[in-house]
Amino acid sequence: MDKAVYDLETLTNCFIACFEDYKTEDQKVFVVHDLRNDFELFVEYLKFLKEKKGWLISFNGLGFDSQVIEFISQYYDEWKGKSGCEIANIIYGFAQRTINNQDQLPEYPEWKMSINQIDVFKLNHWDNPAKRSSLKWIQYSMDWHTIQDMPIKHTTEIKSMQQLQTVISYCKNDVKSTKAIMNLSKEQINLRKTLTKDYGINLFSASEPRISKELFLYFLSKETGISKFDLKQLRTFRNKIVVKDIILPYIKFQTPEFQRLLNQFNKLEINPNETKNSFKYTIRYKGVNTDFGLGGVHGAADSGIYESTEDMIIMSSDVTSFYPNLAIRNGWAPAHLPKREFCNLYEWFFEERKKIPKKDPKNYVYKIILNSTYGLSNDKNSFLYDPEFTMRITINGQLSLVMLYEMLVEGIPGSVPLMQNTDGLEMMIPKQYKQKYLDICAEWEKTTKLQLEHDEYKKMILADVNNYIAINTAGKSKCKGRFEFSDLALHKNKSFLIIPKAIYNYFVNDIPPDKYLADNRNIFDYCGGVKIKGDWEFVQTCVKNGEVTYEKLQPTLRYYVSEKGCKIVKRNIHDKREIQLESGRWMQELFINYEKKDWKDYHVDDRYYLEAIEKEINNIIKPIRQLTLF
Repeated sequence: MDKAVYDLETLTNCFIACFEDYKTEDQKVFVVHDLRNDFELFVEYLKFLKEKKGWLISFNGLGFDSQVIEFISQYYDEWKGKSGCEIANIIYGFAQRTINNQDQLPEYPEWKMSINQIDVFKLNHWDNPAKRSSLKWIQYSMDWHTIQDMPIKHTTEIKSMQQLQTVISYCKNDVKSTKAIMNLSKEQINLRKTLTKDYGINLFSASEPRISKELFLYFLSKETGISKFDLKQLRTFRNKIVVKDIILPYIKFQTPEFQRLLNQFNKLEINPNETKNSFKYTIRYKGVNTDFGLGGVHGAADSGIYESTEDMIIMSSDVTSFYPNLAIRNGWAPAHLPKREFCNLYEWFFEERKKIPKKDPKNYVYKIILNSTYGLSNDKNSFLYDPEFTMRITINGQLSLVMLYEMLVEGIPGSVPLMQNTDGLEMMIPKQYKQKYLDICAEWEKTTKLQLEHDEYKKMILADVNNYIAINTAGKSKCKGRFEFSDLALHKNKSFLIIPKAIYNYFVNDIPPDKYLADNRNIFDYCGGVKIKGDWEFVQTCVKNGEVTYEKLQPTLRYYVSEKGCKIVKRNIHDKREIQLESGRWMQELFINYEKKDWKDYHVDDRYYLEAIEKEINNIIKPIRQLTLF
């Protein structure tokens, strides 16, 4: 078994290591404790992995498990004659230091590892603050049968075989769920294998931004003749960005509303070290509020259903690779990098990607390089860092887009703006003016040197700029925000998927919500997930046979709303404040462990889900009619 998924458990007097072959269900479990001591066997297995140049796959293994393995590999000879509990205690001490020093560089960096590692936590970028996810949360997201937090505190002294077996079972569950994540990530792993081979850079556990950074660095070093080491040291730090100096000369507006907007930007000076909420501006134009900031533009018409008719059509236009193209077409580069080489390389990625079929993994690689390069320009840890480069893109991007927005609304009689969001817009126009719409877009393209991609919608169900359903004339639908329900990224909260599914089927397929619920009895679609941290805990209160019971729960929960459940609250450990997970009359049934039952035996409370569906639908259709489900 030279390629295995693994997990380690370190307690004060016990160490457990679980391995499972990456293809088969063959397992190895090693225990280091006085009741069972497999330490010598474990060391032999590590030697075997090194000899065979084997691979270990883990969840956050680069940050923890591999650190522990390298520590054991380095010092095991010094522990001869020690008991199992003594060795486990030494390992525990190192493990705790590793956990407490998570914000520092690891003691054993990846390039020093004696056993090859693939970390699906790092690979999926779940260490990023915006995507941060524990293994337990991913277990919930992928409908894993058992969501189990460590049942025994790491400070507990293990004294019985029963306790040992409890930890082993927990460890095996973590390994099997990590293996499931590995299988879901196979395409990504194979892509990284190819990139590692092609470029001689270990990218097996690299996130998409890291792939972008490493490959752009690789090509830029070749292009400029500057070593990768020297390029990595470069940054441009700024104390002030004068916005009027970076606005493109073609940015012009016809109407007083947008002229005032441009004036606001021209007066703006940005401290790049304090950008959060530093600029906000709202325009009301043609009945639509549009919000501007440093990051982008967002605006939408009132919530409602917008449908094409014989006389009116809905046009959607997006800028192709908007942010990368803004930089390419205007010759922008981070100030510390050679401008010609940077711009040539950036454009080369864009043009090469167009030649490569979308099914080819290289197309995807070039896409993430193009998109991540912009994002990395605002990352102080990146050699691409120059906040002025970032601001050039985001500020000119939103001004360019609303310039098109204004040109279309002012140029097409009877047009009705629906939405503007970062890189595109949607608008209702009289059908007779479709060619004029396209002509105005072509004029804008000529001015900006950017390209637009057009689509025509037959229907938009609009809650707000971030939450909508759009169906194009070919019948293909796009769901955003709280209406998303398919192919959700695993770090996202998929709670109560039955609600967006029912809403979609109501608006798109004319299926009444109560009928949709009756036809969809997938219990996972009715489940919600919650996680807790800091000074809070979950507590469950149940009443059975007139007796009230209280139970502290684990930090990650899966539950559904039930007719015969209990009440779960978040409780502050210090001041005992309580917040109900579901306020009011609704009760919850824990679903930590999946149980297959006849539907009636779950006692799901359909009223809760129907009420949530009704509320969302009525928020959209209330100007027209009210849906009543009760």
